[in-house]
Parts: sequence; C-alpha cells; structure tokens
Amino acid sequence: MRPLRFAAVGDNCIDRFRPPLSQSLVGGNAVNVAVQLARLGRKSLYFGAVGPDAAGRRTRALLAANGVDVTYLGERPGITAYTDVDVLPSGDRIFVYEDFGVCAGYRPDDADVALLKTMDHVHIGWMDDGGALRRTLAAAGVSVSQDISVNADPANLGTDGLSIAFASAGSHDDVAEILLQRLLAEGVPLAVVTRGGKGSFASDGVDRFEIGIRPVDVVDTTGAGDSFIAGFLSACITGQPLRQCLEAGRDQAALTCTHVGGFPQEPQPL
Repeated sequence: MRPLRFAAVGDNCIDRFRPPLSQSLVGGNAVNVAVQLARLGRKSLYFGAVGPDAAGRRTRALLAANGVDVTYLGERPGITAYTDVDVLPSGDRIFVYEDFGVCAGYRPDDADVALLKTMDHVHIGWMDDGGALRRTLAAAGVSVSQDISVNADPANLGTDGLSIAFASAGSHDDVAEILLQRLLAEGVPLAVVTRGGKGSFASDGVDRFEIGIRPVDVVDTTGAGDSFIAGFLSACITGQPLRQCLEAGRDQAALTCTHVGGFPQEPQPL
C-alpha cells in the first residue's frame, strides 16, 4: 500500500523578527504545514514560488533538508516574500509588515494542477487566485483544506469546495462560535476553529468536540496554528476520530510553541 501523499500550495516567507531577537527564519502557512507534515512522517510536496535571491535559495534548501519534496517549488523574477514580526513577552507575535513578493500572482501551471489532482489531500495557504485552485481541485474530487484566517482580501475569501476549513478566533469565545456556525452554514463538511490559549473545537454538523491546550513553556507562537493544521490533517486523512484529530493538532502546536519560528531551524541574524 502506497503512503498517503499531501501537498501544500501557496505562501512562503522569511519571518524577520525585529529587535531584541534580531533574527530571521523561514515560514509561511503553506511552508509550515508542508514541513510539519514531513516531520510527522508524511509524504509532503510543496508548490509555490521564491525569488532568485539568497532568501529563495535558503527556503528551498531548508524545505528539502526537512524532507519536503521541492520539485514543484518554482522561481519567479522578484523578491522572496518576507514578514516583519514583533514577539511580545507572552510569546504572542504581531505581524508588523508583509511583502508577498513573488508569492503574489503565483499560480500552479497545468502540469502542477494535474499532479495536485492525484494527491490524497491538498492544503492551500495564502493565494490571491480568488479561490480558483480550490474550486478546480474540489471539482476533481480532491480533499482540500484552507485556513481562511490567512486571507484578508475579500476577493480571495470563500469556502466552496473545501473539505476542511480552518479558522482562528483568538481567545474570543463568541467569535469562535460565530465562525464555526458560519462555516457549517456555508456547507463546509468539517469546520475547525482554534482559540489561542483556550484550545480548539471542531464539528461536522453532527458531532462536535472541544479540547484545551497542552501547557508548555511558550517561547513563540509563530506557526503554532500551522502546526495544528498539520497535526490535525495527518490524523484526519488517515481516518482517525475527530477528537483524536484535535488532540494531534494540539500536540503539534504545543511543540512548536517551545521554539522560535514555525519549525526548528537555525536562525540567521538580520
């Protein structure tokens, strides 16, 4: 029996942590999910774009070193995306500025899409395609997920075609409940909402489960939500019960909170 194949499509960036940390790491929703899936032992492919610069070369090398298949990581003229980040004493982070670089306008080509249609699951990160890839894959019967919280532009928001929709509500219980009900009302088969330090819950419209966090000494929460997604997907696509999927997501997120960045790596000075 062949191993399950996961693909992550979309954003990558250099997370540039401002003083006092003054260091940079590779990140981005799709990249973090791809790496965490690989670290969980899954076959993981990444589809995206970097620039012909040192940041792009660094991103490609680090993904490969973590076991991600980077065959479909393309290079486009321009700069590799970056995000300026402040980390608070609590470990929470603030995104100060984002430049999407060559991620803006990235589209998988026809051959890439044909391959994506053969995946067991595809997670889409930030993309400015108006939901075109999501709908194309769904029409082909592919299992697709997306974190709707990473797209702020209304033109790129939408849930049609998603098998699993992830959303972040911070620690606001009322917002979390509204998000969950909205996603289910839109016809999403499985809705998952994270609530920061209050844990997460998920529902398929029939069953609903809620769990808390796994307490750890928090260093940085950057990428914790992406790690949650990877842990959840790794369990869900193999047919684990919904509560166990939440637990898998929780544990992966907790591990990520114990270090700076979305996955373990050697930081570089700014």
